[in-house]
Amino acid sequence: MITPIEQLAPISGVKSAKPVEAVRGDQSLFGAVFQSAIDNVKQADLEVREAQYLLSTGQLDNPAAETIAAEKESIALDLLIQLRNKALDAYSELTRISL
Repeated sequence: MITPIEQLAPISGVKSAKPVEAVRGDQSLFGAVFQSAIDNVKQADLEVREAQYLLSTGQLDNPAAETIAAEKESIALDLLIQLRNKALDAYSELTRISL
C-alpha cells in the first residue's frame, strides 16, 4: 500500500511571510505559490545581506553561515526561476491548442 505524501516542515527556522495555505479570497492558489516563492527569495536575500554585514564588521562567529545563507538564496532564486519557466511552458502549450 502506498502512503500519501505528507507536508514537509521547513529545514531552518525561516518562515515565509505568507504560507500557501493562507490564500486570500481575491488571490488564487497559483498566485499564492508565486508570492510565497518571491517572499522566500526576499527573505533569503535579507539573510545574506545581514550575514555579509556581520562578517565584514567582525561580528559573525561562524564565517560558514554567510556561505550557507548565500547558497540558500541561490537555491530559492533557482526555484523561482524554474516555477516561472514551467508556468511559461504551460501557457505556451495552452496557446497552441486549437479548438
